[in-house]
Amino acid sequence: MADGPKIVGPGDGGFVDLGGLGIRFMVEGEETGGQFALVEHPLEPRALGAPMHRHTNEDEYSYVIEGHMGAQLGEEVVFAEPGDLVFKPRGQWHTFWNAGDEPARLLELISPPGFENYFREMGELVADGPPDPERRAAIAAKYELEVDPESVAGLVEGHGLRFGGAE
Repeated sequence: MADGPKIVGPGDGGFVDLGGLGIRFMVEGEETGGQFALVEHPLEPRALGAPMHRHTNEDEYSYVIEGHMGAQLGEEVVFAEPGDLVFKPRGQWHTFWNAGDEPARLLELISPPGFENYFREMGELVADGPPDPERRAAIAAKYELEVDPESVAGLVEGHGLRFGGAE
């Protein structure tokens, strides 16, 4: 647990760029006694955050700070504006994207923590160039994350998005 007050300034915390989706590490699980982690997700205009996926262990809460967030939660598509909170429970297939033509920023609370380290590992993987599908799958398996890569084409086409820095 943290020993006292902590201020996280706008430039503080480590950062990973996954091509359209950024991850800024704000509060680590160790600092909360294993209760939650908090990251910020800057999203480029019209960027898809991830393929459809579901978590075995974590609930996620996305709070929109700026911009417009689209999300698919199971079969339902929702849109969120600044001040809205979107709950993505463990076990539910979901994804999210920037539904606007301006940058978006989300605060993502992950409970319990640990999944934030998935982003670190994915950042290392993409830093080496195009990610090896076997390594990507091994990282997902480590975090008990099911990913549907086949969903990307339909999401990109259906919502006018781009994925991974590609148009």
